[in-house]
Amino acid sequence: MARTFKSKSVAAALALLLGVLGAHRFYLKGWRDALGWLHPPLFALGVWGGMRFIDYGENDRIARIAFPVLALVIGVALFQALLIGLTPDTRWDATWNRGNGRVSSSGWGAVLVVIFALLIGAAVLVGGLVFSLQQAFQP
Repeated sequence: MARTFKSKSVAAALALLLGVLGAHRFYLKGWRDALGWLHPPLFALGVWGGMRFIDYGENDRIARIAFPVLALVIGVALFQALLIGLTPDTRWDATWNRGNGRVSSSGWGAVLVVIFALLIGAAVLVGGLVFSLQQAFQP
């Protein structure tokens, strides 16, 4: 049975745009991927924590635990987008396209995903550091 062709650019774009929901994992490993199914509930927990933070403020204990989960899920998705986008085409084909007869040529699609993942990741990192330092040093 021939394996279907897995595009590196599509997988990286899915990780960047819908990685918080595990779309890249479902694209690569199918609907039975247990780690892919872990993404949506963790994302929902983080969003719920963010909503509690907005509603109840910074002293809400549940929000202090649940809200960082959102940053973790976003960070994992961006890291996966970087890993997928930076994987050499030969290694990608050896892992995901072995035995189907097609060769990957990712081109600019993967490069643009990596650039956007780095930009978004840097903004999230700086925002998270500012928020953490504000919480640590605010009276």
